[in-house]
Amino acid sequence: MLSLWLLLLSCMSLLSRSSTEEGLEFPSFDGKDRVLNINERNYKKALKKYDMLCLLYHEPLPTDRELQQQFHMREMVLELAAQILEDRDIGFGLVDSHKDAKVAKKLGLEEEGSIYVFKDERVIEFDGELSADTLVEFLLDLLEDAVELISSPMEQRAFERMDEDIRLIGYFKGKDSEHYKAFQGAAERFQPYVKFFATFDKGVAKQLTLKMNEVDFYEPFMDEPVTIPDKPNSENEIVAFVNRHRRPTLRKLRAEDMFETWEDDMDGIHIVAFAEEEDPDGYEFLEILKDVARDNTKNPDLSIMWIDPDDFPLLTSYWEKTFKVDLFRPQIGVVNVTDADSVWLTIPNDEALPTAEELEDWIEDVLSGKVNTEDDDLDEDDLDDDDDDSERGGDDDNDEDDHNDDDDDDDGDD
Repeated sequence: MLSLWLLLLSCMSLLSRSSTEEGLEFPSFDGKDRVLNINERNYKKALKKYDMLCLLYHEPLPTDRELQQQFHMREMVLELAAQILEDRDIGFGLVDSHKDAKVAKKLGLEEEGSIYVFKDERVIEFDGELSADTLVEFLLDLLEDAVELISSPMEQRAFERMDEDIRLIGYFKGKDSEHYKAFQGAAERFQPYVKFFATFDKGVAKQLTLKMNEVDFYEPFMDEPVTIPDKPNSENEIVAFVNRHRRPTLRKLRAEDMFETWEDDMDGIHIVAFAEEEDPDGYEFLEILKDVARDNTKNPDLSIMWIDPDDFPLLTSYWEKTFKVDLFRPQIGVVNVTDADSVWLTIPNDEALPTAEELEDWIEDVLSGKVNTEDDDLDEDDLDDDDDDSERGGDDDNDEDDHNDDDDDDDGDD
């Protein structure tokens, strides 16, 4: 795996050198070590030196060759990210869970294999795909202001098109407003996973039907926002509201927070829908899912995870083998997060996609337990039992034949 990674990097470097034009030179590792080994002697200095410090908390270096390669792959991701962001005042480091256990405890590092980012007084855990591009994008988002200002009709239209994201927007007098500062404090606690916007413009606020010091919460794919009650709101009130509503009825799996999303299951299961948005059938199926979500947005027990296979090309074959489905077609099923066992709605062909009513009926069966992954396990157990009975039956028949043969031999002797 490591050799493949290095080969890809060298190919990128070769491509950039052989090109006759400038402007598309992919970065390749230059061989300079930028990632620090964080320990008791240098961790305080590192925290003071950088605006942000990105740490990989890892298990001790394994003796197994394959596991060593996997570790070096992760280290290489950090090295490349450190090289790309060298001018951004972001430090990168490794913390060994055994050798540097005291440092890990002081810094609050708990989960081996996780990346923690220290910014100001906050610690943000990176729960996304461990690739250089995803990590770099995540860190750049953290460098930006926690609240983005909307001050023109064009920016307002751009805000309204962000229907895949959880987002909040508030209307305030200005940056010196105590209520804006409370809003800003809440935004910093969710950055970069939840997007916060604000406007000081009366015309923009009117278009968004916002009153002074009012905050609207937009759930993904919903037409209308929900206003946080009892304005003006304190920082803690906004945080509490977001936490209560953070699990949308329909949410998209994204590379930057895919593990956090997958771990946020509903009693050990996910309702998962695969649909390629750029494919006509996938787009149609996604629109049906949106209709179902809008009709059931007040159901706290329902959360559908939409996965666009185009976003995860390296996982497509794995999902097809694990779930035994064809991801070139729209699919919806229920997945057990413990053992990845799954049951999928039968969709005869692309021309016979289920209606919103049919999907709602199937979802009701899932939520009631009528459709569940355990039934599939029972069916397999029954088949195994039948096979065992057949084998035992066959053995009994053979024993009886042997007994009859013995009788025939006795008769022959007589």
